[in-house]
Amino acid sequence: MISSEHERRIAARFATFDQDGNGWIDREDFSAAAKALLSEFGTVARSDKGQALYAGAEAFWQGMAGIADRDGDQRITREEFVGGAVKRLHDNPDRFAEIARPFLHATLDLISAPDGRATIPDVVRALTTLGVPTDIAQAAAAALDTDGDGRVGEAEVVPAVARYFTVPD
Repeated sequence: MISSEHERRIAARFATFDQDGNGWIDREDFSAAAKALLSEFGTVARSDKGQALYAGAEAFWQGMAGIADRDGDQRITREEFVGGAVKRLHDNPDRFAEIARPFLHATLDLISAPDGRATIPDVVRALTTLGVPTDIAQAAAAALDTDGDGRVGEAEVVPAVARYFTVPD
């Protein structure tokens, strides 16, 4: 059972996806996120990394639409996000991780060193580029660095993102 407080917190996270602030999440929000990251990290869309990021954004959109767009209008409203996606994913955060993984993998590839791990400052840059307030981005990036080496990889990022969107705290 999901409490109203949990629903309120998850609903507030809706804005992370609604990149243009129009009140719903759609394919363009995911494309805008990819475009913003490519611009911030100086990578062209036609590069391998650019194409992977756009493909990851599309896969993320398709996964979210598949579980949350209840009326099939190719838009996810705040109510659909909370009532659809979150309730279905609450008991299975791994499903959210599966949906997000292609985009997160491509994002990490974009911002990481050749070993696939990103520095904390680059994680903060990516998060703030996506609209996360700087203080929250800094705290989140630091929390991801569980071994304290100043770098994070996919093994830390994917489950953390899934928890953020599916677990109340």
